[in-house]
Amino acid sequence: MTKILVVDDDIGILKQLKWALEDEYQVILASSKEQALTLLHQEKPLLVALDVNLDSSNLWDKEGINILDEIKAADPLIKVIMITGNDAKDIALEAIRKGAFDYYTKPIDVEELKIILKRASYIQNLEKENLRLSQELENRIKFEDMIGDSLQMREIFRLIRRIAPSDATVLISGESGTGKELVARAIHSLSPRKNYPFVVINCGAIPETLLESELFGHEKGAFTDAYTQKKGKLEVADKGTVFLDEIGEMSLSLQVKILRFLQEKVIERVGSNTPIELDVRIIAATNQELKERIKEGKFREDLYYRLSVININLPPLRERGEDILLLANYFLNKYKKEAGGERIKGFTKQAKELMLNYSWPGNVREMENRVRRAVILTENSLIGPFELGFSREELDKDLGKFSLKEIRKNIETKLIKEALEEARGNVSLAAKMLGITRPTLYDLMKKYNISAT
Repeated sequence: MTKILVVDDDIGILKQLKWALEDEYQVILASSKEQALTLLHQEKPLLVALDVNLDSSNLWDKEGINILDEIKAADPLIKVIMITGNDAKDIALEAIRKGAFDYYTKPIDVEELKIILKRASYIQNLEKENLRLSQELENRIKFEDMIGDSLQMREIFRLIRRIAPSDATVLISGESGTGKELVARAIHSLSPRKNYPFVVINCGAIPETLLESELFGHEKGAFTDAYTQKKGKLEVADKGTVFLDEIGEMSLSLQVKILRFLQEKVIERVGSNTPIELDVRIIAATNQELKERIKEGKFREDLYYRLSVININLPPLRERGEDILLLANYFLNKYKKEAGGERIKGFTKQAKELMLNYSWPGNVREMENRVRRAVILTENSLIGPFELGFSREELDKDLGKFSLKEIRKNIETKLIKEALEEARGNVSLAAKMLGITRPTLYDLMKKYNISAT
């Protein structure tokens, strides 16, 4: 039986509702705020019938609304029905604005109350089912910290699972913002090395003079300002994984040393000749075309083949189809919880169209930033194009796709080209096929810049 907590300082009403509802519900009674909150946490009811004025001596007492806040904080799925007198409806309406499901007035009509409770239970069951389905969907589309259900991403997830247990070096390529570091972290977390360090080094963000020390460490006095001995990132990551981001930016001299490490699994700190054996898996990433860098003499071919035992190429967001909306909704749900924006239910149709057709030069990172900004800025239940940062020009361009003029132009161009092809360039025959005169066809061909051949 569904549990319902009835809260009222009128003992007569408590007894009446227990008698009226106990055939269909497990009825729990409370006559004070303290008792109600205790039973709420102990019994975990799904429904609550709550008196607006728990202190009947004070008509405008709002103790019931204060309890409502705590009930919704404990479990947003609990459906609260407010009990009120005819002269306190304004307070009941305030309660609904704050999250109560419905209200009914005294004297109580039991049959009316039962209808409200059944409707509340029905809505609650729908919400639970939606929550379950949403969780199932998230479990299906979420892999480690990545979101995707497109064919390309499912294949990448499958590849990560297969290669994670090995020690093979991996080269991840893709545009900036596609999630290369997330892939590297997923490989590490699914590998036997998961309990050891995962160390990230951005080869493009550290000056060449410092990068060698960062990678291999140095001895005291090895260079100016080397006041103490320092372990490098490779040494710190022993038995773990090192992620070399933007490997294409590494200098040729350091490429030689990385190649030696990959071959021998041995390093020497700057200022030392003592070899140090290490057990480290290398995962590298680049947003450049390394084969072009090889042709330019800026990247070693032998290092490329050492790094690319396994290649993972991440597709740009614009090529991931419906993943675009999956990611948009994922980030919406993530950030609206942070911002307290539960009123936001989704995106307008036009916003969805724009997102699907936008080129996303910043890829997933840009998507996340745009949605986060929109959650903060929007005052509506649906996020529109402007909150997502789309310009008026982009909006007008998108609207143009749906104008009758544009649609007519596209259809006429297609039909004329097909007729001319069928007529092998014979304009008179094509005009007959289209049911128009030859001069009219010539005018249309000129208008749409269509050639007969």
